[in-house]
Amino acid sequence: MDKLHAKLVLEDGSEFSGWAFGKNKCAAGEVVFNTGMSGLTQALTDPGCKGQIFVSTWTIAGNCGVNVNKNGSPFFDEQGLPLALESEKIQVTGLIISDLCETPSHYSAKLSLSSWMEKQKVPGIYGVDTRAVAIRLREQGTMRGKILIEEKANKGFSDVSLKKINQSNHDGVELKEIKTYFPASKKLNIKIALIDCGVKANVIRCLLDRGAEVHRIPCNLDININDYDALLISSGPGDPKEYKKLIEAVRKMLSLSKPIFGIGLGNLILALAAGADTYKLPFGHRSQNQPSIDKESERCYVTSQNHGFAVREDSLLQNWKTWFTNANDGTVEGIICVDKPFSAVQFNPEGCPGSRDVEFVFDRFFNQVKEKK
Repeated sequence: MDKLHAKLVLEDGSEFSGWAFGKNKCAAGEVVFNTGMSGLTQALTDPGCKGQIFVSTWTIAGNCGVNVNKNGSPFFDEQGLPLALESEKIQVTGLIISDLCETPSHYSAKLSLSSWMEKQKVPGIYGVDTRAVAIRLREQGTMRGKILIEEKANKGFSDVSLKKINQSNHDGVELKEIKTYFPASKKLNIKIALIDCGVKANVIRCLLDRGAEVHRIPCNLDININDYDALLISSGPGDPKEYKKLIEAVRKMLSLSKPIFGIGLGNLILALAAGADTYKLPFGHRSQNQPSIDKESERCYVTSQNHGFAVREDSLLQNWKTWFTNANDGTVEGIICVDKPFSAVQFNPEGCPGSRDVEFVFDRFFNQVKEKK
């Protein structure tokens, strides 16, 4: 099959050319770059990446292939959670890479990256100077963009207005009803309400591994916190200020003093509910090697991150303080309430992809829940 020319067009007019792979179609979204060296399939299926055109700065992609069924759907574990992926499908709208390996060599690979993306109807471009794209985004800030493929672009997509593309990427909740997961062992008789804004599968595994019964609740559903021992607000896509109903609900829950923990977007939601402010970062933090400093111990941890917003530190009220900060730019990576069991982190303590060195924040949360029981 002949290769098709393709290009990435950013809203500032800059263009980056390459060759099409995956699904032969055009796409648009918020263009972000990720400096991770591995874990691409996990990153692509992270619901927090929903609506993004994902630019990988690593030199090659596809050499590990994908461990999924031949039809592109994931394998599942005994809890019904996807194996090797963080959700049941690719969440990004497109993928931009430097070089493509069409013949994977990993023992578990069932499909090539290109075949998987074609079955999931996601387009990609390879042969792009992805580091040049990353530099552009670092200099100009995150931009919207579109993928144009030569034989498809003439059907009107080349005229798509990038200004009309919603940068928040939050277009509805996929989970429609409450789903319950039971731990295989170490049962603690603890019920955790997990507010699903776009939760990663490994967050649920981290809770189950510690013996909790997890009730996964859509973020647009009303919740009675009295039915549970604690609340966890998950990560997810979009501008946190758009989750107005959830912010108000969490604000009411703060008065009950039950343990609350937030991850990623959950950190931002909790901050807004507590009266603080958030803002959009110039190009966000997206990689598996972000250094975060624990302000309590002064220890620096390597963390996995995927976010484009942060808490405004000087907006925190007196009974709140910064828990973690980013060693690169000093932005807030976690907050903690000084007199109640409320806390949150901006990074991904569950890793997948990336370091799991900060999983101890789950243990701290569980200790708070046990103390309140």
